This record gives sequence, C-alpha cells and structure tokens, in this order.
Amino acid sequence: MTPNAAVYLDNAATTRLDPEVLEAMMPLMTEHFGNPSSIHSHGRTVRTAIEKARKTVASLLNTSPAEIFFTSGGTEADNTAIRSSIETYGLKHAITSPLEHHAVLHTLQHLAEQGTIQLSLVQIDAKGHIDLDHLEELLRSNRRSLVSLMHGNNEIGNLLNLTRVGELCRQYDAIFHSDTVQTMGHFRHDLQQLPVDFIVGAGHKFHGPKGVGFLYVNADRVKIHPFVYGGAQERNMRGGTENVYGIVGLAKALEIAYRDMDAHKQHITALKSRMIERLRAQMPEVQFNGDSGDVDNSLYTVLNVSLPASDISDMLLFSLDIARISASGGSACSSGSNVGSHVLAALPGLDPDRGYVRFSFGKYNTADEIDYAVDTLVGLYQKELVK
Repeated sequence: MTPNAAVYLDNAATTRLDPEVLEAMMPLMTEHFGNPSSIHSHGRTVRTAIEKARKTVASLLNTSPAEIFFTSGGTEADNTAIRSSIETYGLKHAITSPLEHHAVLHTLQHLAEQGTIQLSLVQIDAKGHIDLDHLEELLRSNRRSLVSLMHGNNEIGNLLNLTRVGELCRQYDAIFHSDTVQTMGHFRHDLQQLPVDFIVGAGHKFHGPKGVGFLYVNADRVKIHPFVYGGAQERNMRGGTENVYGIVGLAKALEIAYRDMDAHKQHITALKSRMIERLRAQMPEVQFNGDSGDVDNSLYTVLNVSLPASDISDMLLFSLDIARISASGGSACSSGSNVGSHVLAALPGLDPDRGYVRFSFGKYNTADEIDYAVDTLVGLYQKELVK
C-alpha cells in the first residue's frame, strides 16, 4: 500500500511540531511581544512565561528551576558544558568516545588541537559499547577529568548506563557531562537520582520548535562561567534576548512528551519491531548495527539497518527519497566524496561495501508507512538481483 503523503522516518534528525505546542507558542508570537528584560508590564508578562516554562522543565526532570538554562539548542548546550567547565576549573584532560555527536567530538578535538586539553578516547567494542573498564583506567590515571559520553547514540541506538558512569566519575573526582538530546522526551530523567553534572535537551527532538534547547547544571557540584556574554539574561549565564516562544514551546513539548510517554513508547516500539521482523523475513542477509536491533535494550526510536553489498548502496538514500521516503545514513568509510558516518567508521569490522540506512520513528508514524518502507527497500534490492 502506497501512503498518500511522503513517509518521514528521520525523527532522530528532527520531529514534526505538535499542534498543542504551536497553540502554546502563538500568543508569544503575536499578542505578548514584550522584551522579557523590560520592567514594564509588557516585559513582565513575557518574563513570567519564561519562568513558568523553566519551572515546567525543572519539575519534569525533578530538579530546581535555578539549574535549568535555556540555549539555542543542544549544540550550544553541549559547548557550554564542555568549554565552560574546562575554562572555569582549568581542566587539562577530557575523555570521550569516537561515537559522540560532532557537537561534543569536534569541540573536544578543537580544544585538544589548541593545546588546551589532552583528549583520551575510551575504547569501544564491535557493537559500539563503551568499555567501562578502560574508562576507569583513564579516570584513575587522569583525576579531575571532564567526561563527556552520550546517553543514547543518534545513529546506532546504543544506551549508556548513566548511573554507572556517573558513579565512576564521582569516585575519581571527574566532571560528567552527557549529551541526552536523543533520549530527552523519550526516557524519564530523574536528576535527584542521576549522578550527572550536565545534561542537555533540544526542543525539536521531541516535537517542539527548532532553535531552542536547555542545559542542566548541577549547582551542588559545579559552578561555571558563561559561554555567551553580552547581557544578564538566564541569571547572568547566557547573554542575549531569550527566544521566548521557543522556550514556551519547548516546555510544552516536554510536558506532552512526559504526559504521553508510555503510550508513545509502546506505539513506536511496535513500529520498530514490525520493521525488524519484516526485514528479517524478506531479507535474510539484513543486519542491524549497534544495539539498534535489540528492541528492549536500545533507543527505541532508532533502527540502523545494514544491507547486503550491492551496486545500489551508494544511491540508496536517493532511491528512497525518489520513493518519497525520508531516512538518513552513511557509509562505513569516508573515501572520495563519500563523507560517510564517523560512528559506523569507528565500529571495528564493519563492511564498507554494505548499504547503511538509519530509520528513526516518531509518534506520528503508522504501520502502513513501515510496511511501505520495507517493501520499497526490498524491491530496490530485488531489482538489482535480476539485472
């Protein structure tokens, strides 16, 4: 069955705005237009909306509003945590993995190239699991390090045990930052229980607006200098007039995500399981990278598919796009003009000749869309076999 509209299976990149979120944002885009730093009534009304949003986010994460700072998105939040903690505390060593999002990896690599820090990469296995024994070795040899490891990998769906890593970091007096962009709004984070110093969120990953995010700073353990100067906004932590309607939209989106999380997880997990089962039935050679094929122990929104080596591998995403299916991916190499995926390239033993596609699911996807995507993918390979 061919869907009437294009099939969007790239929700890990961005998500469709929830109509409830747009409704919450509209008054701040039209009627309530004052500058929140102004002392008159127009400004005070908008300031109240920001602080209400901050309280909503803090309440959902079980923390204090004073520990939530709004940013332009996950990338700025990651940069703030990394750069400001290194500068504030004069840290000379950082630990990350080769699988991190570029917001983390490129930032730390740049600081290492400048000579600001020494950077260590923790070892991973063929499935992309972090070697916690090696992490402890690095921490033991380099006390008072910054550790930055993501909670849910955006490409292969692996989940990190935040509690275990956080406990190791505290044992060795390290500062622990986790990029939680992919899990925020999809998993519950109880910041009274999690031993983390920084986590982050980006509104557009959980059906909120683009261009807005937040940073949680554990005030009991860390005090950092601002990353963006130029004003007293965000309690002197981020200069610049706030993205008011974005902030209100983010808070509403996170509120909806928590309200409906169990139902959405059940729906999305069923879609992911359906795709796995149908692909395995129709393409016996199919594989799944990282933990993404393990429905119960991975980021339930992400499935990274490894397809048999074929001449169509290089054009796979383009062919899917022609069939009106939006997905993403990359090869396991970076030769020539093919940029490839740094995550897949870091996994030992991956075959660079196979085709790789990341399908990522959201609450608006349907079973018919999954069936159409699988049938299209199988059809592309069947055509290649009969040539």
